[in-house]
Amino acid sequence: MTSKSPLETSRIPGLPNLHSHAFQRAMAGLTERRGSGSDSFWTWREQMYRFVERLGPDDLEAIAAQAYMEMLEAGFTWVAEFHYLHHQPDGRPYDNVAEMSQRIVAAAAEVGIGLTLLPVLYRQSGFGGRPATPGQRRFLNDREFYARIMETKVPGGRIGIAPHSLRAVTLDDLKWAAETWRGQPAHIHVGEQTREVEDCLAAHGRRPIDLLMDTVPVDAHWCLVHATHADAGERTRIAKSKAVVGLCPITEANLGDGLFDVPDFLGKDGRFGVGSDSNVRISVADELRTLEYGQRLVHRQRNVLGDAGRSTGRRLFEAALAGGAQAVGASDESIVVLNDSSHRGDAMLDHWLFTADNDAIISVERGGVRLVDRGRHRDRDRIAGRYDRTLARLLSQP
Repeated sequence: MTSKSPLETSRIPGLPNLHSHAFQRAMAGLTERRGSGSDSFWTWREQMYRFVERLGPDDLEAIAAQAYMEMLEAGFTWVAEFHYLHHQPDGRPYDNVAEMSQRIVAAAAEVGIGLTLLPVLYRQSGFGGRPATPGQRRFLNDREFYARIMETKVPGGRIGIAPHSLRAVTLDDLKWAAETWRGQPAHIHVGEQTREVEDCLAAHGRRPIDLLMDTVPVDAHWCLVHATHADAGERTRIAKSKAVVGLCPITEANLGDGLFDVPDFLGKDGRFGVGSDSNVRISVADELRTLEYGQRLVHRQRNVLGDAGRSTGRRLFEAALAGGAQAVGASDESIVVLNDSSHRGDAMLDHWLFTADNDAIISVERGGVRLVDRGRHRDRDRIAGRYDRTLARLLSQP
């Protein structure tokens, strides 16, 4: 590799990816067809349930390795894996109840990305104890099985809890998990959909984030994923708690979820990070650019999330770096080297986020090991080859 002068390179920390469903990388591009009615998160979810029926342990590991490799190439160097694909297609546990969790750990280790494993606690289909649907049977765990999965070892990483959502767990189970693993990272989907807000109000007389915060002591260990439809009062409570809001701008746009009021939240000293969620596209730059552009469209202004006289890219990156590190519960010794000989300082960062995207990344290192060189992971051919064979077989199934 040709050496570059300091003026031609920019060394920055890698960004934590605070929310990923790795297996969904294999669905990218497969759901972009309108049904007979209106499409939404809820219709997309039914397609996801049908796809997940096909996946075995080897498939999951191959897909996760591909997703994690692409994350490193995009500038993400640590991932919080919100992992809910636990059991066999018929819902029976594998002989090793933590089989699928261990495959996630193996994929992360193979690729070299830092990992916070978040096994998901999933108990029901909706508020009021609605029975799980057949499409959800692979996700379900009682307390005993969940506790066993939570014993999964994550060498060099972290493990934390992930009550899936307020509609998918009882409040008693939420309290049990929060108390049993107090002090560990704790992530939950909350306030993502307007229907969720309406159903929560009908069942409990409270909005989802208010219900969550009235039920368990939410603090800096918590990450509230999406929180899209939080109202002003809920945003104030989140900011005061020092919890992180996990924004997933590309997925939220892809699913038509809506937009979180970021300017109001930042005005309350709120903390946020970003995640690739459904992994329909994997890019640090695109997540942060979509975050800013969404606010521009709503407010009909430019540089909505920037400070006066300061690089908007710098502010976005620094905020996502701090919030992401807090949410994954780890600091990462990583270096991402950017290159663009025509830009200097913060202009180089702005160029990466708003123009060049992944093409600006020269190399990525973790712990002194170069994992990405000239934009390619060192094991790309092998990992991508296995993924391609896996995907071809999965898509050939009726």
